[in-house]
Amino acid sequence: MAGRIRKSDIDEVRTRVNIADVVGQYVSLKRGGADSLKGLCPFHDEKSPSFHVRPHAGRFHCFGCQEGGDVYTFIQKMDVCTFAEAVEKAAASINFVLTYEEGGGERSDSGQRARLLEANRAAEEFFIAQLASPEAQFARDFILGRGFDKTACEKFGVGYAPNSFDALRKHLNGMKFTDVELETAGLLSRGERGVYDRFRGRLTWPIRDVTGSTLGFGARRLRDDDNGPKYLNTPESPVYHKSKALYGIDLAKRSISKERQVVVVEGYTDVMACHLAGITTAVATCGTAFGGDHVQLIRRILGDVETGDTRGRGEVIFTFDPDEAGQKAASKAFAEDSKFEANTFVAVAPEGLDPSDLRQQRGDAALRAVIETKTPLFEFIIRRTIAGFDVETVEGRVQATRAVAPVILGIKDRSLVEGYVRVVSGWIGVEPDDIRGAMRGANNTVTVEVAVDTGDALTYASFERNPVHKAERDALVALLQHPDVIGMGLGADVLACTVTHPTLAAVRDAMVTAFPHYGEPGWLAAVEEASGEGIRPLVSEFAMVDIPVYRVQRAKPWNESEAGAATRVAKEDADTRKNLEAYVVNVARSHIDSDLARQREELHGMLRRHGDDVAEREDIQRRITDLERRRRELRPEE
Repeated sequence: MAGRIRKSDIDEVRTRVNIADVVGQYVSLKRGGADSLKGLCPFHDEKSPSFHVRPHAGRFHCFGCQEGGDVYTFIQKMDVCTFAEAVEKAAASINFVLTYEEGGGERSDSGQRARLLEANRAAEEFFIAQLASPEAQFARDFILGRGFDKTACEKFGVGYAPNSFDALRKHLNGMKFTDVELETAGLLSRGERGVYDRFRGRLTWPIRDVTGSTLGFGARRLRDDDNGPKYLNTPESPVYHKSKALYGIDLAKRSISKERQVVVVEGYTDVMACHLAGITTAVATCGTAFGGDHVQLIRRILGDVETGDTRGRGEVIFTFDPDEAGQKAASKAFAEDSKFEANTFVAVAPEGLDPSDLRQQRGDAALRAVIETKTPLFEFIIRRTIAGFDVETVEGRVQATRAVAPVILGIKDRSLVEGYVRVVSGWIGVEPDDIRGAMRGANNTVTVEVAVDTGDALTYASFERNPVHKAERDALVALLQHPDVIGMGLGADVLACTVTHPTLAAVRDAMVTAFPHYGEPGWLAAVEEASGEGIRPLVSEFAMVDIPVYRVQRAKPWNESEAGAATRVAKEDADTRKNLEAYVVNVARSHIDSDLARQREELHGMLRRHGDDVAEREDIQRRITDLERRRRELRPEE
């Protein structure tokens, strides 16, 4: 296994990467405050932007769903990858060579996972090139006969594995990949004659993760003398896990996030057909049933969070064949339904056609119509459940009633439950009260998740009403966001001031603990680490709120050239930055001045109480004079 990435490299990449460039690949960003950008949050559905990015701080934060963090956090959440993978991806974007500790070496020698991914990418390129070879003519005829031309094959990376014992092996050996690496990646199999190409004489599809890295392959049988399964996939490997893989997720992830919909189909050509028909949210499982790991992946990309409004939920649409295998797949999908906040549906094509056949025979519009005329998954399961009983008999009606009760209880939109009670009672031929009674019995064994009211957490806006608390908050925000502008001396004076609000005092204490990192790139992270769980979200919010300084805008000449526009924007940026710096320094000085004024009033009170003690009176007077001097120093001449 590869060693750990050197910490100094992690910090260096975090500093060098422009988080706005990374986020901008997923979110359309526009200017927000004086030093922030904003856009629609990729993690939850919203109509007005509450997602903010501060390139200067290298942070993002959504004031709607409270997601936030640095560039690594964003990559992890968007691409559903580990921290190390996020660092590697960020480093690759700026051509930074990472160093691995514990004997890890440089990136080209960075461990097993990287080598396996590189081998898979090389194999993908080999297969794609082989599809154009004379041997692959029958493979091209096959895929063209399914309605997919050269452009479609290129879009989805369709390739051809030569019908050879070791063509791929020789090619990759020539690229310095060892047999051990290729067998570990699942590109070679082992038999009595040693290792040989796993995929031979088959069409291939690359199975990628959300980052576009190729994890493995699916390969379809073409030859009559091929005794293998119709579809042969990469076996489990250190990088490929079929229970977590979704074919097409790399192409569909942005549409899924934007449209808040995912269509789950059953095959590689079904994904191709859907995308070419305009259903760009389609993905497919890879030789396994839809399961819990797939749910987790889809929820992250879908932004599947509780909205409190069923109309605002996303959609998960399953397509199943009407045969027994399809029915079992539907049942397994329904078993995972409760893990989604999104509404789940089933779309079944007429006459048992799969999406690929339907598009080929009836066109794109027919395929889109099937997806649009979807049926709620719970209704599909209810009908299938009832079909398993003879409702012409008393016994059958009783058994059907008991069987459908848990399904009705699981309907997410509670406003639909009573309506389905009445409808289902008609389907079975019993009274609605019979259904309700069965539901009460089933409810004893069904766990229903309910939202827990955690109370009103303090936010940035919570301190607006009290002017003292507002001033304290603003000083801490300024110090958290712009320590470089305020400076270490003034910053230390701010943190030495009394803070009257207990929560703000806790934030101040965390900043005091983290003060050795003041002004460094890791300043904010150090403050968050020093914060308790109760105030950490507030610290994150303080780090991202817009400083109340309006952006300077100059009049745009009617005949402005491109160079003139660039000069004007540069001047606007410089003037805005100057105003911002003046604001945060003034906030810091005002906070210190208020604290000095408070101390002066306390000393005047002591002076009145100790008027008869000459020595004590003189000491207090000296302290008052010193406070006044410090207050004058806070306001240097303009």
